[in-house]
Amino acid sequence: MRKMTGCLIALGMVSATAAAQSNVTVYGLIDGGVEYQRGGAAGSVTKVTSGMQNASRIGFRGAEDLGGGMSALFTLENGFALDTGAALQGGALFGRQAFVGLKGAFGTVTLGRQYTPIFTSLCGVIDPFACGLAGNAGNLMSQGGTAATGGGPRTNNAIKYAAPLTSGMMAEMTYGFGETAGDTSSLRTLAGQVGYTAGPLAVRLAHNNVNNAGATSSSKVTTLGVKYDFGIAAVHGAYALNKNAVAGNTNVAQADTRDLMIGLSAPVGAGTFLASYIRKSDRTAAGNDASQVALGYTYALSKRTNLYTSVAHIDNTAANNAPGFYTAGNATDAGSGDRSVNIGVRHTF
Repeated sequence: MRKMTGCLIALGMVSATAAAQSNVTVYGLIDGGVEYQRGGAAGSVTKVTSGMQNASRIGFRGAEDLGGGMSALFTLENGFALDTGAALQGGALFGRQAFVGLKGAFGTVTLGRQYTPIFTSLCGVIDPFACGLAGNAGNLMSQGGTAATGGGPRTNNAIKYAAPLTSGMMAEMTYGFGETAGDTSSLRTLAGQVGYTAGPLAVRLAHNNVNNAGATSSSKVTTLGVKYDFGIAAVHGAYALNKNAVAGNTNVAQADTRDLMIGLSAPVGAGTFLASYIRKSDRTAAGNDASQVALGYTYALSKRTNLYTSVAHIDNTAANNAPGFYTAGNATDAGSGDRSVNIGVRHTF
């Protein structure tokens, strides 16, 4: 009896220890297909491209129950090109995401390389193409980055706080340290978003403000977006104000522009039809206006695998740099021309 009691106590201790360990999940996404680009300076091109609907990646995420309603969490995510095997995000080991944090009744606090609020609201909720495929809203609209980061959707050296709101409300704030000796304002990021989700309605208001070196000016993007799902189809809309912000795939900061996006997503059986129209208006004498029309279709072969196709055309004004100031890219490739067609397959694990 004593031996049995001792065994039960030992098993209990092992179980308690195991329960306290971090639960780590390995996950990923592999996306590849064929892309046709037309209207580029060097002419048309057809190529195999990685990550047209969503960028290919492999990641690790985990959480540990610390007791008292508090838990620790982390995410490490690597981006790679399926067609060549090369690392993306400048070769960074975990260039897509890398953060650690704590979650509790106070909310969630995370530190590291993290997405901008503009990206998570526009690409995660509002854009029917989710900032992927040829219809990528990021072809014309900013994802919150600056010219130094290619208008990218991430903030380095960031502290993010997500507030524990109720009744469908959400809010988060991000502070990115510029890490410039002697000047706390240089290269500093201040950003945040508020949102409301109730049944078929989702609304997001996001802002991103990044100072340049020396803090002599800043890049500001404010985006208001809405999505309403009628069941048979969902309508999407967004309006953005941009000041000295990178506009789409140009990697050039525009002094003063406005963006308007309207879109539609309609599920039909195992497939979903996608459509959007985006108009960029340049408020300066440069006249760098542009518009994009896009169509797409995804078809689910299973819960984890789908086929996709998309086509987009960007109409650049005569004032824009020939043969096209804005280019029709996708989730990974910025594109080389103002017209793009892609077809491919995406698998998640």
